[in-house]
Amino acid sequence: MKPLLSVRDVTKRYGARIGCADVSFDLYPGEVMGIVGESGSGKSTLLNCLAGHLAPDAGLVRFDTRDGGMRDTITMSEPERRMLARTDWAFVHQNARDGLRMSVSAGGNVGERLMAVGARNYGTIRASAEDWLGRVEIDTTRIDDRPSAFSGGMQQRLQIARNLVTAPRLVFMDEPTGGLDVSVQARLLDLLRGLVRDMGLSAIVVTHDLAVVRLLAHRLIVMKDGHAVEAGLTDQVLDDPQHAYTQLLVSSVLQV
Repeated sequence: MKPLLSVRDVTKRYGARIGCADVSFDLYPGEVMGIVGESGSGKSTLLNCLAGHLAPDAGLVRFDTRDGGMRDTITMSEPERRMLARTDWAFVHQNARDGLRMSVSAGGNVGERLMAVGARNYGTIRASAEDWLGRVEIDTTRIDDRPSAFSGGMQQRLQIARNLVTAPRLVFMDEPTGGLDVSVQARLLDLLRGLVRDMGLSAIVVTHDLAVVRLLAHRLIVMKDGHAVEAGLTDQVLDDPQHAYTQLLVSSVLQV
């Protein structure tokens, strides 16, 4: 099977400090890749390089585009990359406010992404927004409410609706359950797992929470000091860690 995303030797430095170094992997259609590590391990730097938010110093990030086959997204023009971010890609921020227009209604937030790809019929846009609010378990009577009136968990679900309304093929998630209460996290994880399965999404999930990757990810990359120190099937890595750092991560969770 052809990879949807092929990453080779991605490297980003901040002066003398390494953000990430020589990271390589392939992501296949319908697959979820987890990237874990403690704060400062380089996982968010890597994610932002892959998603086009940061320009890496070296490496290739090749995506299987709908009309041009495998393209290096790093060397794409800015308009091409922006269109990719509106259509086939999506980015779920840890803080939902970073991914929402707080001054626009819930329905408007979802509809904006549709309008960005050419939708113009108000009735169709509103109907799609209502459908997606329902799919992320937000009461459709709140379609005209602003996100500031929503709880943190509802804001995160609204951000997910805004991202998925255009049926992207690849979703980048940066600590999607971070900062939420445990009960809210569990509900959001169940929702995400169902959407990934039902839509056949590929996703890259960055988190420090091993329970999140065990639930969502098929494969796992463990990062330390900017380097990928271990990779493999999620259950295999978590149940039988080989690298000393991975062993430490897993044991620290078990001791809590």
